[in-house]
Amino acid sequence: MKTLKIKRLKVLIAITLFVTILSACGNEATSVDNQNQPLIILQGVDATSLDPAMHSDTPSSNVEYQIFDTLIKRSSDMHLKPSIANSWKMINDTTWKLTIRDDVKFHNGETLTAEDVKFSIERIIDPKNKSPRMSHYNIIKDVILEENNSIIIKTKQPYPVLLSRLSDLRIVPKKYLQEVGNEQFAVKPIGSGPYKLKEWQRDEFINLVAYEQYWDGCPEIKEVVFKPVPESSARVMSLRAKEADIITNLPPHQVTELKQSAGVDSVSVDSTRVMFMSITTNRKNVKDIRVRQALNYAIDKQSIINNILEKSAVKSDQIISKFDLGFNNNLTEIDYNPQKAKQLLKDAGYEKGLKITMKSPSGRYLMDKEVAEAVKLQLEAVGIEVELTFEEFGTYVTKIISGTMDADVWLIGWGSSTFDAGTTLKQWLYTPNKTAYYRVSKETNNHIDSLLEEALMTMEEVRRAEIYYDIIQQVHNDSAFINLYQQKDLYGVSDRVKFSPRSDELIDVKSIKWKK
Repeated sequence: MKTLKIKRLKVLIAITLFVTILSACGNEATSVDNQNQPLIILQGVDATSLDPAMHSDTPSSNVEYQIFDTLIKRSSDMHLKPSIANSWKMINDTTWKLTIRDDVKFHNGETLTAEDVKFSIERIIDPKNKSPRMSHYNIIKDVILEENNSIIIKTKQPYPVLLSRLSDLRIVPKKYLQEVGNEQFAVKPIGSGPYKLKEWQRDEFINLVAYEQYWDGCPEIKEVVFKPVPESSARVMSLRAKEADIITNLPPHQVTELKQSAGVDSVSVDSTRVMFMSITTNRKNVKDIRVRQALNYAIDKQSIINNILEKSAVKSDQIISKFDLGFNNNLTEIDYNPQKAKQLLKDAGYEKGLKITMKSPSGRYLMDKEVAEAVKLQLEAVGIEVELTFEEFGTYVTKIISGTMDADVWLIGWGSSTFDAGTTLKQWLYTPNKTAYYRVSKETNNHIDSLLEEALMTMEEVRRAEIYYDIIQQVHNDSAFINLYQQKDLYGVSDRVKFSPRSDELIDVKSIKWKK
């Protein structure tokens, strides 16, 4: 009886709070049921941090996208549009001027200023902070405060993707962050976005509520809860049981079934995410290029796409998206050829077999566990013994960031937010970049380094793309990765919401509407 009373009290409190927020926002209720329930979003893993400077994973970004604003924003069709910066102008190849809105307030009521923008940039590029995003912004030489709430951004050299990079830069409150420190800010952040953090119980849920004073209008959805549910089957069960409204990484075999079921649906979008196995090329067992070539010939990508992903992907032989400037359409496709794989292993001295280690997350990417297991089986079919282990994604990404990933090959997904090959190639291949923690190895390729340096300061797109083609061809020739596929993003959706997915994988809760 006591438990029942407590539950009733919680419901009454939730309804009271909702009505208060609703009144402040000035929107009409859409239905009684929707008033009493938050929007529930299930992802495969929890956020690793809520400090936008200290991570680069999509599940964390999906939460932060609601809490923080960016200088520039990508619309649903991926075009750049004003946000906190209501205008910008290129003064010359290395100088940009941006004007900051003067009507934006952080969740604690303090006004967002150009000083906060300057602080947010300088905090990331300060080596002492060890931000995993440092390599995205360390091209910036100086941030200068100007009159009328404007800033000047100077880069060390021409940087053609600066505006795209700024669309991923979340603005943090200088005063508050300096008061509480980095560690506290990572779990109790304050931003200026459409939602503010109510509660985070790690590995259980993140609860956000609408920010009534949001400069771009109060959201229709008044409360949202992100929950980590690693098993895809459990996410689907929750959706069917009306315990969730949106689930990510919907298993492909459920797509048609959900479309034919009452109360639920499935939606998809062509994603920027490319899936591949990174090969740690300086490790003994995979140092020989013939071994790396054998790994590639041993994989039947189309079988994985057909049987595991149910054709929700297309084969890819490069680590960049088909949407990116620089995608090379002229690469020679590596066809599935197990006999050639065996011959290459024999030529490399492994006729009696080779043993390698493989690691993968489970629940982070679409069918990642099943894909890793399929790759293992296909490698074993050509005589390669594979020791496969799965790791919790937080641990997994920490090893990647710190450069301590202890496996010969490891599954990873990559989606570029700039739609330019250079940012991905720099993150994976540019050896002078010590903060590029996703580099395949510590080996140096001076030619690729010099080509990247040229490309990343070439403002003319046609020439820049030509340089990218050359780099991608060289990486392809070196078999530095086991390239797999570019996927679709699949979501399960309840029938009480209107939700259109974005190709950059970000979930924009403010754009989600209740069905009338």
